[in-house]
Amino acid sequence: MKHFDRLAGESARDYALKVLKANIVSLDLKPGTLISENEISAELGISRTPLREAIIDLSKASVIETYPQKGNFVALIDPKMVEEARFLRRVLDTAVIEAACESINPADLDILEDNVSLQEFYLEKGNAEKIYELDNMFHKAIYTAAQKDIIYDMSSTMMIHFDRVRTLSVETVKDLKIVNDHRGMLEAIKKHDKENAVLLVNKHLSRYRFDEDNIRKNFPDFFK
Repeated sequence: MKHFDRLAGESARDYALKVLKANIVSLDLKPGTLISENEISAELGISRTPLREAIIDLSKASVIETYPQKGNFVALIDPKMVEEARFLRRVLDTAVIEAACESINPADLDILEDNVSLQEFYLEKGNAEKIYELDNMFHKAIYTAAQKDIIYDMSSTMMIHFDRVRTLSVETVKDLKIVNDHRGMLEAIKKHDKENAVLLVNKHLSRYRFDEDNIRKNFPDFFK
């Protein structure tokens, strides 16, 4: 399991939630994995109470499933939940990129340009894991540019259902067309071209559908 630094002022519950979410999305905690409260609380250096609170939060979004006398398990990937999360993501991302096209400032454009340039660099190196990390940072930066940071944070738990499939897609598909998607989205934002930006967002968020058969073939035990 990946570890992360605990931020100054970050509660034990929020820290546990951050670590669990990151490891579930990255598939370091694979679908179907038993969540050991004793082991994880010891690893994180926190008591079991805040960890349980984080588990309850994730169970409300059906990311973790609890079975009496058996324990808490990372939920298998449910195609219905993936589609609902993708729908929410599409609604939010299209509105947010329109807002970014209208009001983005030069500093935020520089952040996005640096991000996409790094993606292109890692594409040449074939580093899919780094591209996925930058992918998340790219989308969050657009929300920040549109002054919609709170919406991004509020939707992040529901997005786990979709983000796990995105992780599998990056691992399965080798040409990583998402980098070209991001370059196109950035150029549309620079030109204040809302119509093209929205088209690119829809194309980008539908990519996993093109890969679904291949993903299921490679990871059949991860799905309901």
